[in-house]
Amino acid sequence: MNTSKHPDLGATLEQSRSGLRDNHRRSLTRLMFLVSGCSLAVFALLQVFNGYPWLALMELCASALLFYGVVTLKTTRHLQQWIYTYLVAMFSFFIVIMLLPEASISAFVWVLMMPVLAYLLLGKREGMILSVPFMLVGGAVYYVFLGHVGSAHVMIDLLNMTLCGALMQVFMHMYEIRREEAEQRLVDVAQTDALTGLANRASFQTTMARTIAECERSGAGFALVLMDIDHFKLVNDTLGHDAGDHVLRNIGLCLTERLRTTDFVGRLGGEEFGLILRDVKPADAFELMEELRERIARREMQYGEAGIRVTASFGIAHWPEHGREAEILYRVADRCLYSGKRAGRNRVAPAAMVNGGESAGSVAGSLG
Repeated sequence: MNTSKHPDLGATLEQSRSGLRDNHRRSLTRLMFLVSGCSLAVFALLQVFNGYPWLALMELCASALLFYGVVTLKTTRHLQQWIYTYLVAMFSFFIVIMLLPEASISAFVWVLMMPVLAYLLLGKREGMILSVPFMLVGGAVYYVFLGHVGSAHVMIDLLNMTLCGALMQVFMHMYEIRREEAEQRLVDVAQTDALTGLANRASFQTTMARTIAECERSGAGFALVLMDIDHFKLVNDTLGHDAGDHVLRNIGLCLTERLRTTDFVGRLGGEEFGLILRDVKPADAFELMEELRERIARREMQYGEAGIRVTASFGIAHWPEHGREAEILYRVADRCLYSGKRAGRNRVAPAAMVNGGESAGSVAGSLG
C-alpha cells in the first residue's frame, strides 16, 4: 500500500484561520500590503497639498512599512501577527481619518470594509472579535460628526450608515457560518467511507503518516493492524452484495465498539480494514486483536431471515521494531495477514520481532 502524498485535509482545516488556506492568506495579504502601500504613498502626496503634512508623514511611514511587509511575508513564520498588526493599524487609521473630515469627507465608507477584511483574513470568531469594536467606534465617530440629529435629513444619513454597517457585519458572519458548515461536510465526504462511516483509505494513510511523525518526536510506539474478512466473496455470491454491505457495516461497528478512543480505524477497500493502536506493547496488541477476532466470530448478523457469521484474519506490525516508514509497516502487516490466511484463517498473526542487528531496511528487502 502506497502512502498518500496529499496533505492532511482535516489538519489543514484545523490550522486554517479562515476560508483561505495559509498560503492563500499569505498571497492575499502581500497583495493587500502592496496595494495599501501604493495607495498611502499617493494619499500622502495629496495630503501635503491638502494642508496636513503630519498626516502625510504618517502615511509615508505606513507605506514604507507595508512595502517592507510585502518582502517579509514571503517567508515569515509570523503571518498571523502581521495580519493582526495590519488590520489594527488600518482600522485605527480609518478612525483617525474619520476624526478629520476635512482631510477626507468620504472616509466614513471605509468602516464598511472592516468586517470584510477581518472575516476574510481571520475567520469567523477572530474576525468578529476584531471588527465589532472598530465598527462601534466608527459608528460613534460618525454620530458625533453628524452633530444634532434633529432633522429628517441627518437621521436618514445616520440610519444609512448604521444599517449598512450592521448588515455588512451580519452578512459576513452568516456567510462564514455557512461556509464552515459546507467545508466541513466536504471534508467529511472526502475522508469518510460512505458505507461504514469509518475513515476511508486516504484518511487512514494521512493519519498513519501523522502518527509516525508524532511518534518520532515523542518516542512512543504503535501497532499497525491489517484485518481482512475471511471468505467475504462467499457472502456476496450467496446472499447478494446488499448482504455483503450489511456485514461490512456491522464489522465497522464492532471495531469502533471495542477500540480505545486513542486508536484509529479505517476501511482500506473491499473487505480490508486498517487499525492504528497507539501506545501499545506487542503482547497487549495481540491480546486486543485476539479478543476482537473472537468477538467477530461470535457475532451473528441478522439479514432478513438469514443469520450471517463471518471470521476475520489479522496481521500486526509494530513501530519502530518492524520499520520506521509506513511502506515497510504495511508490507510487514500484510505479509503477516496472508500468512495467517494460508495457515487456516480466523487468526491473529503478529510479526516476528526484528533481531537487534537487523535493520528495517533488511526486513523490507526480505519481504520483496
